[in-house]
Amino acid sequence: MLYLLLAILSSCLISIVMRLSERHGKNRLSMLLFNYILCTALSASLAGFGSVPREGLGITLGMGTINGVLYLTCFMLLQWNIGRSGVVLASTFSKLGVIVPTLMAVLVFGEQPGIAQITGLALTIAAILLMNYTKQDAAKINGLWGLVLLMLLGGMADGMSKIFERTGYIQQSGIFLFVTFTVALILCAALAAARHERITRYDVLDGILLGIPNYFSTRFLLRSLSDVPAVIAYPSFSVGVIAAVAVIGVAVFRERFTKTQWIAMAAIAAALVLMNI
Repeated sequence: MLYLLLAILSSCLISIVMRLSERHGKNRLSMLLFNYILCTALSASLAGFGSVPREGLGITLGMGTINGVLYLTCFMLLQWNIGRSGVVLASTFSKLGVIVPTLMAVLVFGEQPGIAQITGLALTIAAILLMNYTKQDAAKINGLWGLVLLMLLGGMADGMSKIFERTGYIQQSGIFLFVTFTVALILCAALAAARHERITRYDVLDGILLGIPNYFSTRFLLRSLSDVPAVIAYPSFSVGVIAAVAVIGVAVFRERFTKTQWIAMAAIAAALVLMNI
């Protein structure tokens, strides 16, 4: 459970950095590039290349490559959907991706959630919708297929950690992360070059600040799956981040909750209790 809490904390810091970076401009791709540079450097320093077994290395390299492609693809899909349907709808469908790895854990890996955990998952989905979604937002949907694709691919990217934990060699988790971030970095650099992306000092600074919690969020979530069943870990991670970011938004950024969002916070609290019974 400790690693899951650390993953939630790290992901919460990602949201804070992204929020603070908004005042510097919208050069997201350049910021993402330097994020991946730092993530790759951190994963290289912590991979332990010389001490891991070589058996199954090809599987680890292949899964890391797929994961890296998914990482950048999901970012580009998120940006595309924000342009089409707005940030609220895009963020909502991105968060709903938690359904994918949770169902994968049950249908593919045979995890057996109890009634409390199933109820907790239902409350998680309800909380995501209540926290982000309104009838006015629904009217802005422009290309439902893109939002659904974002949900599915985002969920698959999250689920790759569980797939690796069950089918790969956990001793090679450092290499798995290194390949993931290296592939994402190469693709991001190629895309930035193709777009002739302008790089500012704020992109470098924000990217570095983003890369630290981004790397550790991925690392801690992967480690947590060895201790906590995925049907508990993924929904708890999702609503835990939402709750932490919301509390910080109120305390630091002076945001105010609507009545619906207070109901969502109550649903999050209930979901966390039920999923951990």
